[in-house]
Amino acid sequence: MNLRGEGTSEVRFAAYMQGLADVVGHADRAGPLRDYCTGLMLPGERKSVEPMAAKTAPARTAAQHQFVAHFVGVASWSDEKVLAKVRAMVLPSMERHGPIEAWIIDDTAFPKQGTHSVGVQHQYCGQLGKEANCQVAVSLSIANHSASLPVAYRLYLPKEWIEDEARRDKAGVPLDISFKTKPEIALEQIRWACEAGLPRGVVLMDAAYGTDSRLRTGMTALGVTYVVGIQPKILVWPPGAGPKRRGKPLNNTGRRDEPDLISAKQMALDLPKHAWRTIRWREGSADWLSSRFCPRARSGRA
Repeated sequence: MNLRGEGTSEVRFAAYMQGLADVVGHADRAGPLRDYCTGLMLPGERKSVEPMAAKTAPARTAAQHQFVAHFVGVASWSDEKVLAKVRAMVLPSMERHGPIEAWIIDDTAFPKQGTHSVGVQHQYCGQLGKEANCQVAVSLSIANHSASLPVAYRLYLPKEWIEDEARRDKAGVPLDISFKTKPEIALEQIRWACEAGLPRGVVLMDAAYGTDSRLRTGMTALGVTYVVGIQPKILVWPPGAGPKRRGKPLNNTGRRDEPDLISAKQMALDLPKHAWRTIRWREGSADWLSSRFCPRARSGRA
């Protein structure tokens, strides 16, 4: 595979790398940046520096390993500037196929063998579908029907890491990094996207985020429309009801204590059958994707 040739994909890749090289600082970082990104795209399960070095420079693997490892782990460059550059290059191409329709909050897990990678611990790993030793990063992506693009990305640092000064120091975690839950990180990313003036879309997230009432309240305060997954036990105001004291502060569970709150499951069970509609939204690999919705059921959120 010759990524430095003259073919169309090779030329596009070279132009893309040059755009990123413009924001990583010194010119001597362009080479390891290109080789690292090349290694990410090449086949192989392990995406650490050592196997990448063997594939991108097999005749001088040891030197290449040191070359790329220094760029990844030691060189000072801004991931925010890189993401901004990627957005500037990619967003116009996306919007040629239609406007941005969604902001997607999700997390990505990276299985790890050891214990030294920043933020690694035994936690749920979506890639494996179970708890495992991994790192987890929270991301915000903007999307339309043509493509999606990550615009914000932050590593989740568990409390065990925050409280272990020796481990933090050894891994080079800055002193000003404090503990934040994944929903707190997500809300910061959404707030930043609003302030940055990114093209608005409906915020989508699964129940791991949607059940956090402070995150939902924060999105409402920002004027963001959202569709989120929730758990059956989450408390809501039934249709026709509502909070008696809107200004009452949230308690420690993140909701207002009101006597008429009921579970989302109970509200769904109480709705008449004719309130539900089966809606199909697109064709899947085997059949149409569809589910039952209740368009007219409106409730306050606890």
